[in-house]
Amino acid sequence: MSKKKLVVLTGAGISAESGLKTFRDSDGLWEGYNVYEVATPRGFAANPKLVLDFYNMRRRDVANAKPNAAHIGLAELENDFDVQIITQNVDDLHERAGSKQVLHLHGEIFKMRSVKNASVTYEILGDIQVGDMAEDGSQLRPFIVWFEEEVPLLPTAIQIVQTADILVIIGTSLQVYPAAGLVNYAKRAIPKFIIDKKIPYASAINNLTVIEKPAGEGMNVLIEKLNH
Repeated sequence: MSKKKLVVLTGAGISAESGLKTFRDSDGLWEGYNVYEVATPRGFAANPKLVLDFYNMRRRDVANAKPNAAHIGLAELENDFDVQIITQNVDDLHERAGSKQVLHLHGEIFKMRSVKNASVTYEILGDIQVGDMAEDGSQLRPFIVWFEEEVPLLPTAIQIVQTADILVIIGTSLQVYPAAGLVNYAKRAIPKFIIDKKIPYASAINNLTVIEKPAGEGMNVLIEKLNH
């Protein structure tokens, strides 16, 4: 018998319990930075060193973080379900917890790319400096989808959500578009669950079970409900 397809949308709230801060916690400031200075192409054009240093710090933060109970719970669900994760997060905590199918909508912190060409990418564990060049001769930048940039993997994410038998949303404010719009592509009749310590406005979502708890605790409730 084939496993049911469980599609999971995750946002910053799932990684917050691993100590990674979310910028929406503090008035549009992220670790004390204005988001538009460090997470837009124009911010990078204006001050590449500031932006590279910012992501070099984030990369170190992620390297030091560990998967939490919510990441591990999702990986364990693969025993019973065909789990596909679509994450807005750029960390690798899902993968380190053992999840096999993870789509990173907004890029990956341990990759870098050419400024000219998003498909010229490299693994990066250390820092990127001004003057570090890709093989096409252009400056290297983080492999991150910034605000004001297209989200190239969005069509793939839409297709995945359309095939879901169950949809789970964890730790996302449902405010960052286009990712927030993915929920609308799920079939109306399928069961949907949302886990967040502060549930975002979601009353338009059909067939929804709300679990108002932090991600780790909420995952235990979810597993219980899925097993019934």
